[in-house]
Amino acid sequence: MPMLNIHHRTTYTFREKVSLLPHRLMLRPREGRELRLLNHEISISPEVELSWSHDVFGNAIASATFQTLSDSLVVDSTATVDLTAAAWPVFDIAVSAINYPFLYTESDWTDLGALAVQQYEDIDGRLATWACGFVAGTPTDTLSLLKDISLGITSSISYQSREEEGTQAPLTTLDRGWGSCRDFAVLFVGAVRSLGLGARIVSGYLFNPDSSLTGSTDQGSTHAWAEVFVPGAGWITFDPTNRSMGGANLIPVAVTRDIAQAAPISGTFVGGTDAFLSMNVAVEVKVADPAAAARL
Repeated sequence: MPMLNIHHRTTYTFREKVSLLPHRLMLRPREGRELRLLNHEISISPEVELSWSHDVFGNAIASATFQTLSDSLVVDSTATVDLTAAAWPVFDIAVSAINYPFLYTESDWTDLGALAVQQYEDIDGRLATWACGFVAGTPTDTLSLLKDISLGITSSISYQSREEEGTQAPLTTLDRGWGSCRDFAVLFVGAVRSLGLGARIVSGYLFNPDSSLTGSTDQGSTHAWAEVFVPGAGWITFDPTNRSMGGANLIPVAVTRDIAQAAPISGTFVGGTDAFLSMNVAVEVKVADPAAAARL
């Protein structure tokens, strides 16, 4: 996988000058064994004061404090990353977890905590029943089960891009029969948690060089997927939108318990009730110029 440049620009426009209250930014790619961050810069107009911290999941958070009134807000995030995730990963799953059902160790179960708890109401157990339909037997191969759930989502539910904010609950996605990448990720995580496994949401970028992947009309876009904790292998990446396993073509920015915690930009303003005009998001993920990357 080559080094990649990411350019993420978000533009807000207003009818009048407004007072921008502090904003929370989650835009810095998340470094790990399969991703090395070579450079990252955030440029914001109007002028701001930026301070950095980490949330409970270890995600990098930038807090922007504004000094002047403005009729627009432009947030530019640029990054260069070295993505080394394998296209066909092999996972060294612990013997105790090769077959489902399995038990986490007491310490793993404690540490997973809320990541193994359902986030959406399912009084009648419909989601659990749907997920159990993928359990071929007792016991059944753990990795095959997780792959079947991921494949089952895209086999029975149509992908549909949605520009509006918010995410569908898992049962809503099942009932409607369509959803976006974030809806697919939430459904997958909900199904896995209903089977007693720890899972988390991941948000970031999709690198789509030949426009063959779902979720991006160009070479890149924001994207959402999921990770499941399997002893021995650790966190295994699943992208149900593209029926893939492993982190190839995926650039994580944040891991969270709930998709609502993964908003790239969040904040409010003080102004007239009709002051807000529009928001535009443009994302480009492309191969970095080798000479420029070598200087980083």
